Amino acid sequence: MQPTRLTGIEACVFDAYGTLFDFNSAAQGARDELGDDWQRLSELWRHKQLQYTWLRGLGQHYADFWQVTGDALDFALATLRLNRPGLHERLMDLYLRLQCYPEVPQALQELKAAGMKLAILSNGSLPMLWAVVRNNGLEALFDAVLSVEEVRVFKPHPSVYRLASTRLDTAPGEICFLSSNGWDAFSAKAFGFRVLWCNRFGQEPERIPATPDGEIDDLSVLPECLGLARLAATNRSDL
Repeated sequence: MQPTRLTGIEACVFDAYGTLFDFNSAAQGARDELGDDWQRLSELWRHKQLQYTWLRGLGQHYADFWQVTGDALDFALATLRLNRPGLHERLMDLYLRLQCYPEVPQALQELKAAGMKLAILSNGSLPMLWAVVRNNGLEALFDAVLSVEEVRVFKPHPSVYRLASTRLDTAPGEICFLSSNGWDAFSAKAFGFRVLWCNRFGQEPERIPATPDGEIDDLSVLPECLGLARLAATNRSDL
């Protein structure tokens, strides 16, 4: 199947968790202590983390993503009867050192070499985001790291997506937004971005407005989707 081609794109904006960084790698990093429970813990932790952002948003009880992540972890540990001394602290520390997906560095480097503006737009707090960016050696590749902290409401509120357009001084229709979360990808398209849904987990399409422009399995094909792969290679050869 030929990849979706988008033209007229000036900037790529990425969701962080699940798109650039593997949220499962925190629980995997504690497998020596969690054993076979690591996957169940990771899935429940992620589910409650997202649920709490939506509930806090609807109830107008904003708290930063570090607190939300910690609260979700407490719930998951209690549910699975994993309340062991020091485990909460260990897992939260591992969350600051999530590993990026294998194809991410090269894809970002190709986009950067081709002159594309790059940014992260995430529910994560700025300290959380910069921690994972730096631990993966990606800090030189991004023009902006944007957090919902600025608007004090979580995705999918339109004011979150508007942050990227404003800070990058780029019209929504000239931004390619990428997220592995279907609800995020569909909501970003409804806002007005061009959207490629990075459907890493084989999810079914959401039944909400609006349909993304295309779907990819991972970020390795992104430069090709934007017609930049050949240009990036040319630029690298000129260095």
